[in-house]
Amino acid sequence: MEKTESGWKKKLSPEQYRVLREKGTEAPFSGKYDALFDSGSYKCAACGSVLFNSDTKYDSGCGWPAFFAANAGSIKTQDDNSFGMRRIEVMCKRCGSHLGHVFDDGPRDKGGKRYCINSLALSFEKS
Repeated sequence: MEKTESGWKKKLSPEQYRVLREKGTEAPFSGKYDALFDSGSYKCAACGSVLFNSDTKYDSGCGWPAFFAANAGSIKTQDDNSFGMRRIEVMCKRCGSHLGHVFDDGPRDKGGKRYCINSLALSFEKS
């Protein structure tokens, strides 16, 4: 998906632009989807690609929406060594927007992954 940065600035709120395009992070427990457990799909707020299903969301207590699995082919990852930390960044495969990070401390019976995703990077469609 090709879009200029000025195009993204027109489409996204300033807060969404900071998270999605500048790899920012929202404050913990501030996002509107952290405590939402309705049935539906979580989409990339930038391009609308379906990233996570509600049946993979769980309450990790971390302060951001957490999922134990992403939809097949919807995300890509890369090493993130910013701020003196070693993490794995999660991005939308379709538009390349920053979503959050994935960690290996998720539910063991579900594969052990915790996709820690910014609410500002998501939109939700109820089913």
